[in-house]
Amino acid sequence: MVPGEENQLVPKEAPLDHTSDKSLLDANFEPGKKNFLHLTDKDGEQPQILLEDSSAGEDSVHDRFIGPLPREGSGGSTSDYVSQSYSYSSILNKSETGYVGLVNQAMTCYLNSLLQTLFMTPEFRNALYKWEFEESEEDPVTSIPYQLQRLFVLLQTSKKRAIETTDVTRSFGWDSSEAWQQHDVQELCRVMFDALEQKWKQTEQADLINELYQGKLKDYVRCLECGYEGWRIDTYLDIPLVIRPYGSSQAFASVVCTFHLTACLKRFDFDYTTMHRIKLNDRMTFPEELDMSTFIDVEDEKSPQTESCTDSGAENEGSCHSDQMSNDFSNDDGVDEGICLETNSGTEKISKSGLEKNSLIYELFSVMVHSGSAAGGHYYACIKSFSDEQWYSFNDQHVSRITQEDIKKTHGGSSGSRGYYSSAFASSTNAYMLIYRLKDPARNAKFLEVDEYPEHIKNLVQKERELEEQEKRQREIERNTCKIKLFCLHPTKQVMMENKLEVHKDKTLKEAVEMAYKMMDLEEVIPLDCCRLVKYDEFHDYLERSYEGEEDTPMGLLLGGVKSTYMFDLLLETRKPDQVFQSYKPGEVMVKVHVVDLKAESVAAPITVRAYLNQTVTEFKQLISKAIHLPAETMRIVLERCYNDLRLLSVSSKTLKAEGFFRSNKVFVESSETLDYQMAFADSHLWKLLDRHANTIRLFVLLPEQSPVSYSKRTAYQKAGGDSGNVDDDCERVKGPVGSLKSVEAILEESTEKLKSLSLQQQQDGDNGDSSKSTETSDFENIESPLNERDSSASVDNRELEQHIQTSDPENFQSEERSDSDVNNDRSTSSVDSDILSSSHSSDTLCNADNAQIPLANGLDSHSITSSRRTKANEGKKETWDTAEEDSGTDSEYDESGKSRGEMQYMYFKAEPYAADEGSGEGHKWLMVHVDKRITLAAFKQHLEPFVGVLSSHFKVFRVYASNQEFESVRLNETLSSFSDDNKITIRLGRALKKGEYRVKVYQLLVNEQEPCKFLLDAVFAKGMTVRQSKEELIPQLREQCGLELSIDRFRLRKKTWKNPGTVFLDYHIYEEDINISSNWEVFLEVLDGVEKMKSMSQLAVLSRRWKPSEMKLDPFQEVVLESSSVDELREKLSEISGIPLDDIEFAKGRGTFPCDISVLDIHQDLDWNPKVSTLNVWPLYICDDGAVIFYRDKTEELMELTDEQRNELMKKESSRLQKTGHRVTYSPRKEKALKIYLDGAPNKDLTQD
Repeated sequence: MVPGEENQLVPKEAPLDHTSDKSLLDANFEPGKKNFLHLTDKDGEQPQILLEDSSAGEDSVHDRFIGPLPREGSGGSTSDYVSQSYSYSSILNKSETGYVGLVNQAMTCYLNSLLQTLFMTPEFRNALYKWEFEESEEDPVTSIPYQLQRLFVLLQTSKKRAIETTDVTRSFGWDSSEAWQQHDVQELCRVMFDALEQKWKQTEQADLINELYQGKLKDYVRCLECGYEGWRIDTYLDIPLVIRPYGSSQAFASVVCTFHLTACLKRFDFDYTTMHRIKLNDRMTFPEELDMSTFIDVEDEKSPQTESCTDSGAENEGSCHSDQMSNDFSNDDGVDEGICLETNSGTEKISKSGLEKNSLIYELFSVMVHSGSAAGGHYYACIKSFSDEQWYSFNDQHVSRITQEDIKKTHGGSSGSRGYYSSAFASSTNAYMLIYRLKDPARNAKFLEVDEYPEHIKNLVQKERELEEQEKRQREIERNTCKIKLFCLHPTKQVMMENKLEVHKDKTLKEAVEMAYKMMDLEEVIPLDCCRLVKYDEFHDYLERSYEGEEDTPMGLLLGGVKSTYMFDLLLETRKPDQVFQSYKPGEVMVKVHVVDLKAESVAAPITVRAYLNQTVTEFKQLISKAIHLPAETMRIVLERCYNDLRLLSVSSKTLKAEGFFRSNKVFVESSETLDYQMAFADSHLWKLLDRHANTIRLFVLLPEQSPVSYSKRTAYQKAGGDSGNVDDDCERVKGPVGSLKSVEAILEESTEKLKSLSLQQQQDGDNGDSSKSTETSDFENIESPLNERDSSASVDNRELEQHIQTSDPENFQSEERSDSDVNNDRSTSSVDSDILSSSHSSDTLCNADNAQIPLANGLDSHSITSSRRTKANEGKKETWDTAEEDSGTDSEYDESGKSRGEMQYMYFKAEPYAADEGSGEGHKWLMVHVDKRITLAAFKQHLEPFVGVLSSHFKVFRVYASNQEFESVRLNETLSSFSDDNKITIRLGRALKKGEYRVKVYQLLVNEQEPCKFLLDAVFAKGMTVRQSKEELIPQLREQCGLELSIDRFRLRKKTWKNPGTVFLDYHIYEEDINISSNWEVFLEVLDGVEKMKSMSQLAVLSRRWKPSEMKLDPFQEVVLESSSVDELREKLSEISGIPLDDIEFAKGRGTFPCDISVLDIHQDLDWNPKVSTLNVWPLYICDDGAVIFYRDKTEELMELTDEQRNELMKKESSRLQKTGHRVTYSPRKEKALKIYLDGAPNKDLTQD
């Protein structure tokens, strides 16, 4: 143990002599400071915890806890039963007991308990070692005995604390899912023994399991009156012992014992009251030594047909519940988990004391303990070592010493007397499986010593040791490897690459540079000597320091040691061959300098300079002047601190720290002789240019394939009576009000000039708005605009264009009062609408989901709008989320006067054709748009009108997300602040929502089809519209898009809830008054066979279906319209349509989702037939709305009798039918997976087992 000092890069270490009498001060410990101790190996031996004295241990051992241990790393947990402190490298190094644990894969504690028991059985381990694996005959991966051999060798020789069992389970044919299945340890024991017997056929170990574990018992039935006894001889591998005997507790009379006696306590039972499995936690004592001589029958085995016993003879028989092993029912009359217990206090004790028998003493050496309930729990084993006669707890990877007192705690039961309910308070940790070994010096084996190993085991030990040493070396390398993020700006692609550099702490900086150079694949791009590693802060994009002259320094020293995480990163910096690396010193700040050209209205790419925080602004100007060769006298420096917070550095004597400089900074520099230099910064051309630069984003807009030709109203950009042509024509010219054609470039130029002029005028008035800063890495570094000398004619034409856009279609502005024909024409939807993704979660909804207040053009923010909605909801008004009225924060794209809302605030907008990548689709055109993100969606759409070819009210904007997901943007008054550079937008033709409009999905209801719900189209319904008006609008759309020719009186609309049909909408119902309508609404369209029968809301429409038990089939659905909720009326209607006498009608309500499918094998008995109610709207029916499913039958009709063959065939058909419709055949609880061991290691080949 050596002390180290905190503040030194390389701590001084001086070994401490534990035998020295020096004080801590004399041993170089510093008072008042942190002193570090480094625990190291001494002479190659790893430190161990000093065990307690045996005398002290005996006094305190009875207080130790025996049971499942807390996981390592949990607060206050202990690593074992002996000490509350961890041993050195407790995860990697063997326990101080000398035994190795087993890692729990997930729920394999039952397997670990059995494996440790077999390992601690000398006879089994020695026999397993004697078996030799022939690799030429079998694959070692699937050989169960070989993998057990390897596991036992590792348990005996490994230096680890615990080892894995995955190789063993892989030999069982298990995959990783089996690790999550907990099984019974007794079941595993039997299955594994069967597998070993199969593997050991025709070997010396062929009869090993039988020799060690198989015994015989005499199972009999004895008459209590005459004493007649019938019996038979059975073989066993384990003896089940009843915890709670029902009736007689005597199950067998005599036992022919084996060498190892395995007893399984039957703690798991089934409660027929609750129909659940339960665990019996009753107290069950068992001795450390068991004398089996009283249970041995030395008489010759005779036939039960010829042997009879007298009463006296029967009374002398032995009992399994002797004084040696009992469940103490006299002291604990408990009831566990609802089981009633009636014990026979007069249990006869039978013994054959008159017969002389050899003494058969068995000693207990393994107790497998279960902690938990019947639903699940944890297994661990308490095992006595035959080497030192000491008990140990093998709890997965934890191995610790325990005593006999700890074994007694596994007897179960409660502490103290609680009377009748004592078992309810019993501990759930108790013994489940007991293994005894016969005490016979002639047969009791000792564990083989190393020199006694067979040659193949010696070779296996050597092989495993080499593998373990190799793993240890690899762990040592991992422990001394520095892992840190590595970045590199590719010198030609100019893309920031990221990787993880893993370098040994003893590797030098020069070697690390070479590793990073190869990792980033720069061999063919740049020479190695043009690269270096520097300390880098990726979050702030800050180069902290360079490492000049430290090429031979180990990386462990440069990085401050090996750590799990670092507070900094590394950057592989590159240079051109004719350049020199700049020195980065600690304490410097990095400044990215953008040069601004006011005449060209451009912002150049950044140049990096480094400065100190204590430098003044004057000194900083001189520094920049040298770097960019601009005069310092007229230089203006603007610091962008965060989110477009522009600050002019005007006080020359101020330091950079006082001005707000930090690690990484961004400044704009301008040095010219213009008058703008004399203006106030907020009014200057420089401020306006920087403000525009910070808020301008680049978007890629995909235009629709062609302009619409089926609209009832042509837009101003289409020739009267003609087609608008393709997109090429739209992009090349736009038809003005006087018929003149203008090129796209002219329109762009004019729009840009006008927008610039109005934007500058508005900004001078101080209405600049607040918005988030665009990202620093924006590709839009150069903004071009027309020169000040503008053509007056172009301005006039542009004004005419703007005026024409606003007034060409005045009917669209009168959204409140329109005739039915106008409504129908105005709401006609293009066929393009059917494939549009309509969602309540628009792009704006997703991006503004947080509580941040986003400024809107009308002066409100998103928080105030949300609050107003909640207020309305509290007043009992309906919430309408995706309507144009409320979601957009405006009534429509226009205000009441018909003036475009986009005209109120002009922002920068520039568009130009863009050549997209291949695969974007023929006929589609792309625009690259540079736009101020403070512009509203309404204004943005109006700017796109010339390129789309229709008014903004006739096309929709979809934002494209990852994986090409598209969501419609409908909030017209919200800005584009949620968009960022290079976002993609898709324009689709179709009606955009206006005030009080809702987008509705229409599905067809097909009650007698296999799939009763079929999507038809998207439609637009409006507030105040009647159901009949919406049906009139749907008719032409159904004809054009779905090929359905329907008359208005031959179909109905009804509510849709998931797949269930609901309320029938009557023609005179008004949306938002009689019918609640909401965003992303869905309705059913149902085609009628005749005239509509529903005339009033007081009527009730139910769907009836007749069940014919004599034919084992269901008839099609028939609708029944009731005038009331009377059950009698329902019976009358059902009798009327079926011809069944009224008194013979029985009905039941369907269960689940429409169409309430149920198997014909179950319907006759599973449904609640003929409920005793008088009305339909009470329990258990609760039929209060249209669309309920009613099954009915004739009670006099007999159920068809089926043969087994017919039943099986019908079951297959029903199963196939119900699976296709997505309905379950019958309820089936989760079945436990059977425990299997696959001898060939391939579970998929064993198709006959379930």
